[in-house]
Amino acid sequence: MTTLALQRAEPLGSASTAQAFRTAQGGLIERRRTLDFTFDGKRLTGCHGDTLASALLANGVRLVGRSFKYHRPRGILTAGSEEPNALVELRSGARREPNTRATMAELYEGLEAASQNRWPSLAVDALSVNALLAPVFAAGFYYKTFMWPASLWEKLYEPMIRRAAGLGRAADAPDPDIYDRAHAHCDVLVIGGGPAGLSAALAAGRSGARVILVDEDFVTGGRLLAERREIGGESGAAWAARAVAELQSLPEVRILSRTTLFGVYDHGSYGAVERVSDHVAVPAAHAPRQRLWRIVAKRAVLAAGALERPHVFGGNDRPGVMLAGAVRTYLNRYGVLPGRRVAVFTSSDDGWRTVADVLAAGGTVPAVIDTRASVPPQLRRMAEAAGARVVVGGYVAGTKGHLGLTAIQVVDGYDSTETIACDCLAMANGWNPVVHLDSHLSRRPVWNEAIHAFVPGPLPSGMRAVGAAAGLFSLSGCLESGARAGAEAATDCGFAASAEPAPATDPESEGHIPLWRVPRPKGKAFADFQNDVAATDVELAHREGFRAVELLKRYTTLGMATDQGKTSNLAGLSIMAELTGQSIPSVGTTVFRPPFTPVAIGAFAGHHRGKDFRATRYVPSHAWAEENGGVFVETGLWLRPAYFPKAGETDWLETVVREVETVRARVGVCDVTTLGKIDIQGRDALAFIERVCANPFATLPVGKARYAVLLREDGFVLDDGTIARLAETHYVMTASTANAAKVMQHLEFCRQWLWPELDVQLASVSEQWAQYAVAGPRARDTLRRVIDPGFDIGNEAFPFLACADVTVGGGIPARLFRISFSGELAYELAVPAAYGDAAWRALMQAGLPYGITAYGSEALSVMRIEKGHAAGAEINGQTTARDLGLGGMLAKKKDYVGRLMKERPALTDPDRPMLVGFRPVEPGARLRAGAHFLALGAAPSLEADEGVMTSVAYSPSLKSWIGIGLIRRGPERHGERVRAYDPVRDADVEVEICSPVFVDPKEEKLRV
Repeated sequence: MTTLALQRAEPLGSASTAQAFRTAQGGLIERRRTLDFTFDGKRLTGCHGDTLASALLANGVRLVGRSFKYHRPRGILTAGSEEPNALVELRSGARREPNTRATMAELYEGLEAASQNRWPSLAVDALSVNALLAPVFAAGFYYKTFMWPASLWEKLYEPMIRRAAGLGRAADAPDPDIYDRAHAHCDVLVIGGGPAGLSAALAAGRSGARVILVDEDFVTGGRLLAERREIGGESGAAWAARAVAELQSLPEVRILSRTTLFGVYDHGSYGAVERVSDHVAVPAAHAPRQRLWRIVAKRAVLAAGALERPHVFGGNDRPGVMLAGAVRTYLNRYGVLPGRRVAVFTSSDDGWRTVADVLAAGGTVPAVIDTRASVPPQLRRMAEAAGARVVVGGYVAGTKGHLGLTAIQVVDGYDSTETIACDCLAMANGWNPVVHLDSHLSRRPVWNEAIHAFVPGPLPSGMRAVGAAAGLFSLSGCLESGARAGAEAATDCGFAASAEPAPATDPESEGHIPLWRVPRPKGKAFADFQNDVAATDVELAHREGFRAVELLKRYTTLGMATDQGKTSNLAGLSIMAELTGQSIPSVGTTVFRPPFTPVAIGAFAGHHRGKDFRATRYVPSHAWAEENGGVFVETGLWLRPAYFPKAGETDWLETVVREVETVRARVGVCDVTTLGKIDIQGRDALAFIERVCANPFATLPVGKARYAVLLREDGFVLDDGTIARLAETHYVMTASTANAAKVMQHLEFCRQWLWPELDVQLASVSEQWAQYAVAGPRARDTLRRVIDPGFDIGNEAFPFLACADVTVGGGIPARLFRISFSGELAYELAVPAAYGDAAWRALMQAGLPYGITAYGSEALSVMRIEKGHAAGAEINGQTTARDLGLGGMLAKKKDYVGRLMKERPALTDPDRPMLVGFRPVEPGARLRAGAHFLALGAAPSLEADEGVMTSVAYSPSLKSWIGIGLIRRGPERHGERVRAYDPVRDADVEVEICSPVFVDPKEEKLRV
């Protein structure tokens, strides 16, 4: 970076030329690499290394947007992520992105940017009439205005608020880009790439510690890139470049540039988002646009720097009014002079640096207004020698100009007012350390009277603040504190580290006496630029009693915008302190929450969207099913065969009837891999099962399975399934497809939180085992041709509810369960998933002599309804075991989850709907699931509703439609007739209440 002497440089180019406000020399941009971009459709030119904000300023564009509430003209205020005004839309079409800070948007060829929150144009905004209604739109007007008349809320108020809410427009089409996630572990995490952060990373990295340096900028260096400072005899920018080069050469150091650390979380976890491809028009093939990082660090060094404070005076939001530090950034980093006549309004020595830099860049400083009673004489002489009007002990009361600043109204120490022409005003009111990140774990910052700002309070374990983030604003202080903290962090992690002496820096002065707001502002004086919160709004909140800091924030919306009060919070607090006669720390401050800056929802989602969010799971028999014309249905996350049509079959029902009849008469195979399968092992496995299951299992021997009922803590049925005991301390539980994840979550909660003392381990093995139901009179014959010789699966050796480890295919381990969901002689064969396809084909081949058929979920559903088995439609989270006819199974002598709550009076009321069967009185009448039951002759009403038909099917066994459902006092009403009323599908069928078991009520087929 070229060091600029304190003298006038070559004049700026003509205003009619491109980049008319680009300085003749200086800056870190590549002037020969020009980039074309558009703003509101106008073609402009910038340079490689620009941000959108610096490129706009280089082209003389000062008006970039309109404010949220009053639609006032707004320009660029800052040069970093704290920018409250310059929010723009980037790109177009599916990649359109609203509310991007122009100060953070890296310029690239072809960038499309548009202003927002204006109509019909930025220069002529019809809604700027809102400014005339400022007395109506004062703090709290939402609460006062939209209360009456109540009838207008839905018709007028809510639609009006919805239309006014928000700033930019989200894309209408799906986002074509991809987002990635990554995890990283390190010894030392350094947050911020300024002088303190670089010093910390160097000290830790040289020790051999694993270091991650996170910096939100695309060039690492922080304020060193924006100031004309010297370190060790070289420019600050050159020192930063050399430090970065050394860090990149260290094998255990990683620099994440273009990365914002947005959140601090428990146990040394941090969230960061890396803008991988935001600086190009279209990401490269397979490259993510952004990457979300979860970083776990043993120690962290907070070197996030500080944010400059604005003054609160009349018209302080006018385009052309900027922070003094931002003016220096555009001058020294980007080679842009934001105005030709730059006045400086300062309360510190820091503001005078802007005077020197503007003069050195060839600009004119018409006036320097210092609010302090005296200033160092050498600073005053420097300004007056350049022709500047110096006002000591004065202030800027107001500004003039339509769409941009043209003049300021200055009140001097004698209370005289004069108007001074200028097109840029640089404000310097001191700096606030970035305390946001250290507040994320509910820690409040503390007041430091020496710097008139909040600094980090007690930091999270393992984190220390350094440099400007700790309130050390001198360059030497930043370098020294960073090196010391980096060495200490590495030492804490077991590395031998020491802080080398900080290099010498050029002298600097830090005199500062803040002016929180001017005495008599001329016009609206804003504390919060983004939410249009003026000083008068804080005064109104004070008058109406909303003086507590949390109430002030919510009543006025102070600090509630996307910038989270970075430039406004302290301004509002200082005004309230003045009004209440308290000190600022007595007023207090709010606690900041993640994210530090807005994060795209796509970054949080990562790859988890569309099919990547709900990835389709294929059953092991999927390939065979496709080859044989299977029709599939989504069942939870699974794509499952519903039925297998054959030539000549005209509709799905004909196919399902054939499949059911084949299973009942011969043999069928169904893929039931989708069932949840949970492996339970450990010395206390049985004790655990006894506590989570409502029916007893203490007597279950090895080699047997049993039906299981699980209740929620509120006494309702969570799910049902089976538990098989494969060994003394080894069990396998099955759960329904729909509730598999819920059951696993419930069991883990019980294991980890309710009974952590139990020696029991759980593992979901649903995808590890392919499982097939082989059902029908010839099921045993079919299996004998698949299971290896030596395993007796006859009725006596392997009775109903038996289970065992077997082998198939010449030694492949498998599990065999004699359980039935269809009501026939049935088995379930489980093999490792890798052998799933081969096992299915072997079963189909083995069953050919017996007329085997593959059957899908539809036929399975028909057969379970014929047997009266409750499933998802009945186990819907609103039914008890008693409702489902399972009350007799529940244990009487043990405690279990849900035991007490299931006895609540409402759950044992005799009038509760209970499970029964239904058959139409008129043969052939079709039943409909979802129909409600009414007494014969009763008029349809909620009071007359007696229950609901939960599941229906056409029964090939009965040649009739049948159904099961829940009706009031159902088991007591067998033989009674009611109406199944379904007004949605215009059905009203008379049905007879009967047993829910339609086929084989004595269960003779199960045990042959």
